[in-house]
Amino acid sequence: MVVPPQALVTVPGPGGCGDYATNIALQLARPAGQSPQRVAEVLRPYLLGAAGVSDVVVTGPGFLNISLRAAQGSVALVSEILRSQSQSQSQSRSQSRSGVRFGYVERPTGQVVQLHAPHEVRAVVVMDVVARVLRSQGALVRTSCVARPEREWTEVLGVEVDAYGTPDAPAPLEVNVRPVPAAPADPVALGRDAGRWALLHPAAHDRPRVTSEYLSQREGNPLFRVRYAHARTRALSRNAADLGFDAHPGVVQDVRALEIALADHPRILAATATQHAPDRLARHLIAVADAVTPFLPTVLPRGEEKPSAAHRARLALAEAAGTVLAGGLSLLGIDAPDHL
Repeated sequence: MVVPPQALVTVPGPGGCGDYATNIALQLARPAGQSPQRVAEVLRPYLLGAAGVSDVVVTGPGFLNISLRAAQGSVALVSEILRSQSQSQSQSRSQSRSGVRFGYVERPTGQVVQLHAPHEVRAVVVMDVVARVLRSQGALVRTSCVARPEREWTEVLGVEVDAYGTPDAPAPLEVNVRPVPAAPADPVALGRDAGRWALLHPAAHDRPRVTSEYLSQREGNPLFRVRYAHARTRALSRNAADLGFDAHPGVVQDVRALEIALADHPRILAATATQHAPDRLARHLIAVADAVTPFLPTVLPRGEEKPSAAHRARLALAEAAGTVLAGGLSLLGIDAPDHL
């Protein structure tokens, strides 16, 4: 029987339950000559015997839904996110590019994708981000545009296109990235970060509102909320270092919404890649930012209070949220400043 090189584990979909779900039984069923439900039932007792697992339920055509003991689930999630950050920092010493890699697929999948866009600024920016996310999911991607992108699109908005013009191919390439155009508005005037966000945050079928509101530093600006939440997590790490303690994953009470948002990040990246929809990632980052912001004032000791294991656990959760925000913004081609 051929064993898949990796098992996809995500948050449960509709009809699922528990903390995580995997379709590994469906992947194994055909090589094993068994039904997915039968394979799932065979795998279930092995998963039940794993440390930290409280229950495993088989749903649908053979999905395995895994429930973790509350402490184990939270600690494992935060540890995984922070480990991806450490691995990325290690890789940056030898690579010109790196990013926080939680939710990335570490090995090539063999999928080859050709993205082809019209000569229109929003289409080219969307194509750039879709290519970034597809590559994060292990795909080999080539991008092209029907004509040379404008210099401002590359120099100001930071888009990268592999080829342009009429390719030497047996048949013309089909335009397969075609969001509603931004015209007549010009996102270049907003600069790279706000310009890209204005084009990426709306769904592809919605006309973007390219206005100066994305430059404002106030709560009504979703880009500001995301970048501000990230900057605050970085400030907490600096302040904790000044107080003489660092992050250590542990149990944190009453943060279930934040944990769910963080655990959902790999699924969102996969859906963004499959659906060619960077707006899904943008909306997810808003959800993470809005979930972590009320939690941040509880992280550091107050007054004469001494740093404790609870503070280290809360700091680890805040740093994990910052890691997800920084990684998502990086895939959108938007800066995640440490100071804002």
